[in-house]
Amino acid sequence: MATITSLGIGSGLDINSIVTQLVALERKPLEQMRSEATRLQTQVSSYGQIKSLFSGLQDASNALNTATLWQRSVATSSRDAAVSASGGSGAVSGSYTVAVQKLAQSQTLVSASPLGTPSSLAGAGTMTIELGRWSGSPASFAPKADSTAVNISISDTDTLAQVRDKINAAGAGVTATLVTDTNGTRLSMRSNASGAENGFRVQVSDADGAPNDGAGLSRLAYDPPAGTTGMESRTSGANAELTVNGIAIESASNEVSNVIDGLNLRLRQETGTEPVTVNLESDRAGVQTAIQGFVDAYNALAKFISTQTRYDESSKRAGSLQGDSAITAVQARLRAVLSMPSAAAAAFPRISDIGLQVQRDGTLKIDQDKLDAALEKLPELQAAFGNSSSADPGAQGFTRRLSQLASQLLDIDGSLSTRTEGLQKLINKNSDGQARLEDRVSRFQDRLVAQYSAMDSNLSRLNALGAYVNQQFGNTNNNGNNR
Repeated sequence: MATITSLGIGSGLDINSIVTQLVALERKPLEQMRSEATRLQTQVSSYGQIKSLFSGLQDASNALNTATLWQRSVATSSRDAAVSASGGSGAVSGSYTVAVQKLAQSQTLVSASPLGTPSSLAGAGTMTIELGRWSGSPASFAPKADSTAVNISISDTDTLAQVRDKINAAGAGVTATLVTDTNGTRLSMRSNASGAENGFRVQVSDADGAPNDGAGLSRLAYDPPAGTTGMESRTSGANAELTVNGIAIESASNEVSNVIDGLNLRLRQETGTEPVTVNLESDRAGVQTAIQGFVDAYNALAKFISTQTRYDESSKRAGSLQGDSAITAVQARLRAVLSMPSAAAAAFPRISDIGLQVQRDGTLKIDQDKLDAALEKLPELQAAFGNSSSADPGAQGFTRRLSQLASQLLDIDGSLSTRTEGLQKLINKNSDGQARLEDRVSRFQDRLVAQYSAMDSNLSRLNALGAYVNQQFGNTNNNGNNR
């Protein structure tokens, strides 16, 4: 684009101003194109927000369409300090009496006498740790099925701390710790899992050749039938013993599950003569939370579309999508999904029967009394929301319909996607048009500058010629007056 510098010197005209104004007039359509580009960008942004809100509505709808939500249960205990309870899927509502006679526990061994300090040498040899059950008196040991004894090699330079670490790294099913008091350090070993089958014995092959002399590695042995008791038992591995509705049950763990479908018990204390009552019921609160999430997602979408398509009298401004036929059609389809009756559940043919009232502005409002009554009929309520029927579209649940509508609209060939793509094409076309107009304006200014430069140069020469002629006439007159 030509630069306007000193035009008008020869002519005396304000040619810079003339060229600037003419160029501004030529560029005037560019302002309209930029304004249109901004409007299109705003529409694309609005469609992006609508797609995001539709995705949120689809997620909220799918939460109500999922069977897992309706199978959840909630458990409560009359004495949580003794027996706590939690519900799972597939639970059968009811009341259960739980009495705990004995808690499950892990076997614990402690060295019979102090061993020195953590840095004291343990003695060389091999430790063999094997899981199993202790029973009878005198005690006998039965190795645990599908369990393998673990050998741990101890060198003559290994300290008690290093022995502890080797035991813990061996994966033998026990955990070792060192306990130090004023009398010295003792080694403690505890089975990782509770239960009678998870007891353990520790056999030692002592490098000093004396398996029960109270010295060397034999101090860490525990095998009463063999007469090696450098370690002593503090607690024995034992199963939990309880009754549920009078039925006797044993469990290797204090976490008891699968005794009753959908009910998990955590045993904390023996109950003595006072059993615990556990109540199990469907998770209505969880269902209501999901319904509230659906209503919130639907209202967020409905409000946004309403804002984008209306004219605000107070601000005298129209929404970015006012008059957009594509979004108007989407709005109509959205409302139709909820206004159409459904044959999915005889008790709830209309969504208002559930307690979800459609307001004049298109949003939903919860009628809590109706919803509370509906929550007492969970199987029918589940069908009203999420029933799927390919054979009978009229038997589709309300949120099932909304989820399918969202899929159609959000699909790559859906109206929201195609409309966004169309707007983007208009933006690209507008951008190309602006570039062409800028180029045309630039060439127009170049022509003006060239034309006015030529005119200014010609006027400058004519002015100089006129001045010369006037000078010559003046000289002629002066010569005549002097004669």
